[in-house]
Amino acid sequence: MPGSAAGKDQNHGFVRSEHKRARSGEDFDIIIGFLGFWAAVLLVVTVWMEVTAQPALGWAVGLLGILLALYGMVRLRRRLPARTATRQK
Repeated sequence: MPGSAAGKDQNHGFVRSEHKRARSGEDFDIIIGFLGFWAAVLLVVTVWMEVTAQPALGWAVGLLGILLALYGMVRLRRRLPARTATRQK
């Protein structure tokens, strides 16, 4: 039955290796999205601080750190295999 507990315990907790590789790419995508969001937030804050003539050095350094981390994650993501459909029925 599709909704029963017996159907969920079918693989006894083991995940095949091809699913682990595809999932690791998805994990990288989530981290890249998270870093991209905070990069956008820090960009807006840094520009606002500059426009209102407030100290913005700390915000700019934080933005630089996030952008470097984002660049590194994108480079690492390119080394992983291409995403495939992991949810086959």
